Amino acid sequence: MDTQTPIPFAYERSHHEQSFKDMALGLVSTRSFPAIVGTADMMLKSAGVTLVGYEKIGSGYCTAIVRGRISDVRLAVESGAQTAEQFGQFVSKLVIARPLPNLEEVLPIGARLSELSLGGGYSRLSNQAIGLLETRGFPAMVGACDAMLKSAEVHLAAYEKIGSGLCTAIIRGAVADVAMAVEAGMYEAERIGELNAVMVIPRPLEDLEQTLPLASCWIEKPKTVLLPISVKEKETEKELIQLPELEVLPMYIEEQ
Repeated sequence: MDTQTPIPFAYERSHHEQSFKDMALGLVSTRSFPAIVGTADMMLKSAGVTLVGYEKIGSGYCTAIVRGRISDVRLAVESGAQTAEQFGQFVSKLVIARPLPNLEEVLPIGARLSELSLGGGYSRLSNQAIGLLETRGFPAMVGACDAMLKSAEVHLAAYEKIGSGLCTAIIRGAVADVAMAVEAGMYEAERIGELNAVMVIPRPLEDLEQTLPLASCWIEKPKTVLLPISVKEKETEKELIQLPELEVLPMYIEEQ
């Protein structure tokens, strides 16, 4: 009696169910984009979780969503909530121990997790420190960007809008340059309008980098290499074009 076929199937099914039961979702909400990025950074560094992404619902409300084993998610959410409270931007937190598949299908969680698993194009700004400066009002953010770019060797990666007039400029560069640029941007933002929050992340993890907005000009995309259709045909044409060497004969001019 052959019992090899049902055993792997049963094992695979039980293994899948067990891994599904161990998965959990964690959510922490703030009212500032730099605060939620700093919160997400702490969540990633405090436990073995995956950052699925952010959900922005307007009026400045931002939620970081992580996924992992139940114990890791609980630890990450508690660390994230404490960090958000230190920033003075904490709103709420939630841990869902065993989310049903329908919940992830309706919410934009599953789609973002699939995008992260596929990966994106390589960025020329990867593995650099991150600086975030949030203002209330677009002119204050633009002025702060100009001051940051002129004060240190940094690059403007992108900017984010979360409602209620809150705009966040995101810069990348060396840690010292980012810190210097953010300080210069703070003074300029306060001079023009209202400064809401700032954040400097020296060593961002890969999960955090993949969830941050990035302008398309910084993404390195693979270029198509053009090759000849048939190399043999080209070589044949060259052989046909080559002529044999001709013997040069002296010319005689008949005298009249």
